[in-house]
Amino acid sequence: MLGVMDLQALLDDLAAEAAPFAAHGKVADYIPALAAVDPAHFGIALATMDGQLYGSGDWQTPFSIQSVSKAFSLALVLARDGESLWRRVGREPSGSAFNSLVQLEYEKGIPRNPFINAGALILIDRLLSLSGDSLGTLRTFLRAESGNANVDVDPEVAASEASHGHRNAALAHFMASCGNLGNPVETVLDHYFRQCSLTLSCGDLAKAGLFLANHGLRADGSRLLTRSEAKRINSVMLTCGTYDAAGDFAYRVGLPGKSGVGGGILAVLPERGILCVWSPALDPKGNSVAGVEALDRFTTRTGWSIF
Repeated sequence: MLGVMDLQALLDDLAAEAAPFAAHGKVADYIPALAAVDPAHFGIALATMDGQLYGSGDWQTPFSIQSVSKAFSLALVLARDGESLWRRVGREPSGSAFNSLVQLEYEKGIPRNPFINAGALILIDRLLSLSGDSLGTLRTFLRAESGNANVDVDPEVAASEASHGHRNAALAHFMASCGNLGNPVETVLDHYFRQCSLTLSCGDLAKAGLFLANHGLRADGSRLLTRSEAKRINSVMLTCGTYDAAGDFAYRVGLPGKSGVGGGILAVLPERGILCVWSPALDPKGNSVAGVEALDRFTTRTGWSIF
């Protein structure tokens, strides 16, 4: 077991070693507000099960979490609705782009998994029906678990997403035409764009995700998920959480993870803690180049993978 000083020193080393890899990627320029983010940012944080929080680089800088939010949406839906969700969305890797229209049409409006864009729209639609306010439910949860009452939507990013969200609108309308959307398309899209535009730091996200490492138990000791449900979310994160690069991520990192095109990646260390990295420069699949490099080096040095 690495000691307190060893963990901090390790994160410092990883920040110094991995950050230069951002030069091999590019920011998500199809969302103008994300295109303006400095690609040189790099942060890494580790929240442990014994309540410790370590960080290095820009780990306290808030960023747009984008699709990392989908892991939390899935947890909130499963907590309220159980297995019925899986009648509307699958659990298989997509093998296609996260916003593919072709795959959705071929599969008659049933998204391949909850982490591609179409699947996330199903999560939001269901959470809207269950809670009346998908965004508000998620935001309240993230504030409570992170301990940061200031977690909120970046309105500039949300507006940028909405003004360039035509493909997501097409996905939503197609699913509605197939009878797989219960709320108005415009309402679902509004919550989707704003949830993706929530901003948290690496430290915030690492703390907020600890329930995934702790078999579904929240920060206050209450149970959000059963052990089985937490296991299932982690398994879907491993196989589907990094778009159509999930196999490469599992090969290199060996942890369940969920990435977002804002450059964040949340990785689960079962019964140990949560790692979060942020570096906005992405590879062609939409994953942070420097972030994956840092996670790869972390599990290689510590041996803390699930394999």
